[in-house]
Amino acid sequence: AVVAFTCPHFGSRIGRMMTEHLDETHPTPTGAETQPTPVDFEPQPPEQQQTPQRRRRGWFWWVLLVLAILIAAGGLLGYQRGIAVRKAFESTQVALAVGDQFELGLQDLEAGRYEVARQRLQYIIELDPQYPGAIEKLTEVELIINATATPTPVPPTPTPTVVALTPTPDLRGEADLFAQAEDYVRNEQWDEAIETLENLRKKNPEYRAIDIDGLFYMALRQRGVQKIGLGNLEGGIYDLALAERFGMLDAEADSYRTWAQYYIRGASFWEVDWSQAVYYFEQVAPAFPNMHDGSGWNAKQRYIEALVGYAQYLGGINKWCQSEEQYIKIYEYTGDATWLETIEQVADMCR
Repeated sequence: AVVAFTCPHFGSRIGRMMTEHLDETHPTPTGAETQPTPVDFEPQPPEQQQTPQRRRRGWFWWVLLVLAILIAAGGLLGYQRGIAVRKAFESTQVALAVGDQFELGLQDLEAGRYEVARQRLQYIIELDPQYPGAIEKLTEVELIINATATPTPVPPTPTPTVVALTPTPDLRGEADLFAQAEDYVRNEQWDEAIETLENLRKKNPEYRAIDIDGLFYMALRQRGVQKIGLGNLEGGIYDLALAERFGMLDAEADSYRTWAQYYIRGASFWEVDWSQAVYYFEQVAPAFPNMHDGSGWNAKQRYIEALVGYAQYLGGINKWCQSEEQYIKIYEYTGDATWLETIEQVADMCR
């Protein structure tokens, strides 16, 4: 290296020798051989190159599908459970109403109000034919009514001047009784019409049976609606149930019966469960605000008082927002502006 560095000619010669040696051991290709040799790399198909990404996308859609199925199944189960809870709740409320009516029926029986007791027991059996003791008590009441309906004959005291008189039997024929019943129906004398039809049927059960059924239906239907309007709710419900044996009730009569049943159920929750009282009178008051029972309270008054009782109850347990909703219902139903101050006070507690 020192020699080559100090002697240029010697260095040049050494360089040529090295170049020639390299040419002999690694010849340089010419022409097409001078092109770079392509790398033997076979490209993968696009499908194989994107496999990881496609797999990730596939898992993403599968997860979404599973989540959708789980959400749908959960919603279905929740819906079915909600229906079951609602049905159980309704059954419980009917059972409570029936229980209250049974107790009232026993009180009527003890007090000698046999007709009222019979109507209550028949109403109970209509709602729940298997209610314990209802059929037995109804049988007992029927026996008492039948026994008292036919008085035991008392032999007259023998005197030389007094002759025992017997009632004159109704000797009118079937045609006359039928015509009389039609007159009573036209004059809206429902009690007399029903009594005449009963006598006619006892006299000849086969006489104009279809026509008599129609008159029975009309008289019982009208008397039932009339009783409900006069505040005899149980009696009206009973008459409508009898009328239904002769034909299907029309929409109006069925509505009267439904409202009367709701009124009775709402009254059974009075001062016991205000929320239930509100629910039932909320159905009756808008449709039949003047419906009333023996207490003299009409449906409108009961609805307002039930709302007040429920609002006060909710306020007592610090549920002020729900209490405010009840007072708003009172204002919207009555239009009485004096409730606005109460609503404002309760709204402050809600906020």
